[in-house]
Amino acid sequence: MVIPLPLPFLCFFSCSFSFVLPWFRFFVSLFLFLFGLLRQATMLVPPWLESLLSTAFFTVCRTHGDAARGECNMYCLDCKEDAFCFYCRSSKHKDHQVIQIRRSSYHDVVRVTEIQKVLDISGVQTYVINSARVLFLNERPQPKSAGKGVAHICEICGRSLLDPFRFCSLGCKLVGIKRNGNASFNLEAKNEVLRERREGMSKEEEEELREGSRQDIYPPTPPPPPSTARRRKGIPHRAPFGS
Repeated sequence: MVIPLPLPFLCFFSCSFSFVLPWFRFFVSLFLFLFGLLRQATMLVPPWLESLLSTAFFTVCRTHGDAARGECNMYCLDCKEDAFCFYCRSSKHKDHQVIQIRRSSYHDVVRVTEIQKVLDISGVQTYVINSARVLFLNERPQPKSAGKGVAHICEICGRSLLDPFRFCSLGCKLVGIKRNGNASFNLEAKNEVLRERREGMSKEEEEELREGSRQDIYPPTPPPPPSTARRRKGIPHRAPFGS
């Protein structure tokens, strides 16, 4: 037996539904929009990068402080926690993605050969220190007079650069991505762009593209400046003694 609902109840239910439906659609659209922004930010910046840039390195390990290699200069990309030492790596992070941080003039650097496996570092200035090519993790302090009259400067902090790069460090590139969104740390996105550009190319054009992508990380060494020293004109002869 079907019990008919009262007419006032049906009217109230219909009015309530028509009032709630637009708000429901609004919140669903807002959720999808925020989810899209979060997904895009995750694609541009890996979730472990900000933690890496804010980590304090070269402190003494609490467990292996008395050991020869007890300084905390390792970082795990899987755990995204504090820095640890060489001995902690073998015991707690054996099968994880780990990078080693080094120091140059009291500033943290990482080797290009390590970081380029997990990050798109294009646009970041690299340096050769102790025969290894490295880049800095964060912005470095500089005098106010620096940067005047130089050809290349960092887009974020204004530090003078040696080569035509956009950023002086990973930290400045991160700020640039958040501010403008016209760069990325995502290796998959970079490789996808390269694949699309390679389609339909000849072998010569593909080789030029590959060489150009190398120069984004390893700029050509500029030729030495011409020497201004005066050359000696012939072999000097001693003046004869007077008679």
